[in-house]
Amino acid sequence: MPTLSDLVVRHTALDAADLDWLHSLVSDWQLLADLSFADLVLWAPLLDEGGWIAIAQMRPTTGPTVYHDDVVGTVAAKGERHLIDTAWDERRICREGDPDWSSGVPVREETIPVRRAITSGEGRLIGVIQRSTNLSSARTPSRLELTYLQSASDLAQMVAEGRFPFSGEEPILVRSPRVGDGLLRLDRAGRVTYASPNALSAYRRLGLHADLVGAELGRVTATLCYSDEPINEDLMIVASGRAAKETEVESGGTIVQLRAIPLIVGGGRIGALVLIRDVTELRRRERELMTKDATIREIHHRVKNNLQTVAALLRLQARRLRVPEGREALEEAVRRVGSIAIVHETLSHTPEEFVDFDDIADRVIAMAGEVSAPEAAVTPRRVGAFGVLPSLIATPLAMALTELLQNALQHGRPKRIQVVVQPESDRLRVAVWDDGQGLPDGFELDSSTNLGLQIVRTLVEGELSGKLSIEPRVGGGTEATLAIPLPSA
Repeated sequence: MPTLSDLVVRHTALDAADLDWLHSLVSDWQLLADLSFADLVLWAPLLDEGGWIAIAQMRPTTGPTVYHDDVVGTVAAKGERHLIDTAWDERRICREGDPDWSSGVPVREETIPVRRAITSGEGRLIGVIQRSTNLSSARTPSRLELTYLQSASDLAQMVAEGRFPFSGEEPILVRSPRVGDGLLRLDRAGRVTYASPNALSAYRRLGLHADLVGAELGRVTATLCYSDEPINEDLMIVASGRAAKETEVESGGTIVQLRAIPLIVGGGRIGALVLIRDVTELRRRERELMTKDATIREIHHRVKNNLQTVAALLRLQARRLRVPEGREALEEAVRRVGSIAIVHETLSHTPEEFVDFDDIADRVIAMAGEVSAPEAAVTPRRVGAFGVLPSLIATPLAMALTELLQNALQHGRPKRIQVVVQPESDRLRVAVWDDGQGLPDGFELDSSTNLGLQIVRTLVEGELSGKLSIEPRVGGGTEATLAIPLPSA
């Protein structure tokens, strides 16, 4: 399905500022849909002024939907949807007098012009919202439903006047409170005129024993959450509904998230909506995860330290050996342990089990260059980027890269070595090539007794489920290629 940006750029004359406004609107219009108990479809004028295209839609979570199928991308000719034409031409909210039964269920249609606020003038019309309410389950509305509908009417008027979404407001988080989590309606003075059952329950858990309706929300909230401590200014601003902001309050082990939506209609503030969500359990789990992440990073740090200790012991033992073969074997073991330590050191600095492998590869390449013969003065180079990889791939890949570089330096006597990285959608291709002496006659990877190559085969084919090939390079030298499947996102 095409995105809102794709549809706007391809089919409309709206500019970048208009598109930003529409993105802000649709990121937060679930609020309007839920308060309205209605489906919302956003229509934008086509380039040739000859009709409309649906660029976004939202279904309510508080009532039945009208549109079971997606309508985004639908084109309507001029005159085909007269309510949309009227809202655009007359710059006002329009409502159908009688329900529409064409779909088999009664549907009440309304249209809301979408105006973008500008620094001077009345603003710029950039689209129309079609609000469709399924009346099949209509019944006598409760106080909660009447409050929802009145609030929806105020928000719709703000959209038509260019006052919603709020200009300059930070993007609303996905986990912000929703209508069903809890809703308070405030008057101009910040007093509660309506409290939904969920909102009242949240304040009960904060320690409120009195009635919330009629109380000044900012004062009540401050009394519950602060005693001898200075009062948080953001709390007072949000709880009074004076600014479109979010905050959290904590009391008695309960954490409640507040989000204020000032209601500004006809140029004046008539009150505010405050959405409320009890996030106590969510924050507890987040703290547990933070503790777990810190523990994992500390484990990686200690493993790195232990590996460096092992490498130091092996290096000390190698210095005491007088047998060249034994000293060389221990030095190779030091490099292998060192390549694993690099991965754990990187993981000790990241909160997740993913690492930027480019940094690891560069350190492995530098380590290989440092141990090459001084007269050779070969410094391997990396071409291309590995990107971010899971630790399950990073550790064996670092070891395999270490072995291939070391093998090229020891046996090929090259003047140049390159590590060429070619990321693909579902796999990672890495080629290590040199311009050295090339492979010995009769070389077969399957029958090779070289310990380093046996280690690489085990890592690539066994742990990474990939493929390894080593072949003569065109123009001289050797090229080793790894093809490693990547986990799906």
